[in-house]
Amino acid sequence: MRTYWNIEKNLNAIQEWQPNCWMQVTCPTEEDQQELEDKFKIPDYFLSDISDTDERARYEYDDGWMLIILRIPYVKEIRSRTPYTTVPLGIIHKRDVTITVCYYETNMMLDFVSYQQKRGEGFTDYVDLIFRIFLSSAVWYLKRLKQINALIEKAKHNLDHGVNNESLIGLSRLQDSLTYFITSIRGNETLLQKLKFKLQVDELDADLIEDVNIEMTQARETTNIYSDILESTMDTYSSIINNNMNTTMRTLASVSIILMFPTLVASLFGMNLINGLESYHFGFLIALIISVLLSVLSWWILRFKRLL
Repeated sequence: MRTYWNIEKNLNAIQEWQPNCWMQVTCPTEEDQQELEDKFKIPDYFLSDISDTDERARYEYDDGWMLIILRIPYVKEIRSRTPYTTVPLGIIHKRDVTITVCYYETNMMLDFVSYQQKRGEGFTDYVDLIFRIFLSSAVWYLKRLKQINALIEKAKHNLDHGVNNESLIGLSRLQDSLTYFITSIRGNETLLQKLKFKLQVDELDADLIEDVNIEMTQARETTNIYSDILESTMDTYSSIINNNMNTTMRTLASVSIILMFPTLVASLFGMNLINGLESYHFGFLIALIISVLLSVLSWWILRFKRLL
């Protein structure tokens, strides 16, 4: 889907491409890709790189075209191992052509457009547009991190009432999401530092870059904090599970020891040998009493040793 925006005074949708407008391409079809390559002569590998979900944050130049790939947060609609992940957003620019391409429809870009329309100021130039997208991505990382933290607290609350596999698996998936977040945020920070010296940055852009740095630093530190908390939580519950397993095995071993003595007595007196109780009327009762006494004695010893 292609959307054209006039960015001079306010962010207004226009019907067709005009010089110095912003062309937003979301979930491009083959027709969209063909027009980008034929009409604007964009290098074809730009689009293939953007479509690669594992593409790192970077920039490059080719025949006057500049490609910037930024990693932005994305929430998968379907159930998956990593509900929160990151996807590439491509920014392509040359002279009066500025295009953003994303192969996923994200809440970040929808909110970005809505917020800029509420500002009612538009963008001063393509550099302002690029750094405001950086700022929006940092803000949305923080929003997604708050959601992840809420899920962590919910899982911990469930585990406090009983350790179950579903909550533990959920925590493991959130740990994977935080790993994607921290890797992408670090890549975006490195890319931002490089772009400061590659783009034509004026005084207003420098202030905006400072705001982006602050938000990205906060997002990175918050991700590290949540990752450390989650790792500590997983270790704690792992220790609890191991402790519960040790307690269970110790209890079973103690019960086996207690039941071993009646079995031993029954085996001894049940042997086909002369033991003096073959013809005695209370022989069975004596064997039973010996078994009970030995069991009680072993139980008392295990309790005294705090093994039961």
